[in-house]
Amino acid sequence: MKSLIWPCGLLLTLLVSCTEQNGSLKVSKPQAVDCTQLNLMSSKASSNIYTIQPAGSRTLLKVYCEMRPDGGWTVIQRRTGQAVSFRRNWANYENGFGHLIGDHWLGLKKIFLMMESKSKKWTLRVDLWDHEGNTAYAQYRNFRLGDPTTAYKLNVGFYSGNAGDAIRDGSQDQNGYGFSTVDRDNDGCSPCIFGDIAEEQCTFSEGGGWWYSKCGSASLNGDYHSNGNHIGWASGLHWHTWKKIPYSLKATRMMIKSESTLAWW
Repeated sequence: MKSLIWPCGLLLTLLVSCTEQNGSLKVSKPQAVDCTQLNLMSSKASSNIYTIQPAGSRTLLKVYCEMRPDGGWTVIQRRTGQAVSFRRNWANYENGFGHLIGDHWLGLKKIFLMMESKSKKWTLRVDLWDHEGNTAYAQYRNFRLGDPTTAYKLNVGFYSGNAGDAIRDGSQDQNGYGFSTVDRDNDGCSPCIFGDIAEEQCTFSEGGGWWYSKCGSASLNGDYHSNGNHIGWASGLHWHTWKKIPYSLKATRMMIKSESTLAWW
């Protein structure tokens, strides 16, 4: 029996799908509904790609689970370099792209599916790295996306962290706005005036899809730049409340987690 269960990793046999030689998935039941539950059921689970089954759904999703001392987080976005372009259309952002082990966007459909059940609340964590070796984070309770008819409207609650609340930064509050891409504009500009610049659509200058509100202070899916400061560039990985625009960050990561297991001090 030991030789049969070892390839799946002991207790994870009940949670994680084993990949057969032909590439198909042999599903073991029950599946974990998210990375948080997976971590609770096996505290020795390592950060890796797992198969989950969101609550109330028959759909299986492959996701990257970040196993930390505070539990299992599901990674929904990661940027570390230029290997994956984030200048994509609506269909790409809805369905997801990139490589789960590296740079990727999980997909609006998948994120919404995970939190479609009203039985649990979610927290969003945003991790940021600059080019000088510094890190910061922003964390939001009650994170939720609206359904597709709202363009996956962003909703976030209580903020904590040391990066500043760029999502709700003054007059460019992105909370409550739908997602925008180069071929789907929901940013509220008609146009937006910035000094002597009239901006009709934020995605044209920022370079990637996001919940833009008159462009805004947060934008982590823009064009990647290898250096931090980019005078003359509107695009980039921006979190204005930590590093003033036009500074473009070195790396970013967005993760979500069920709130029921979070500790708040």
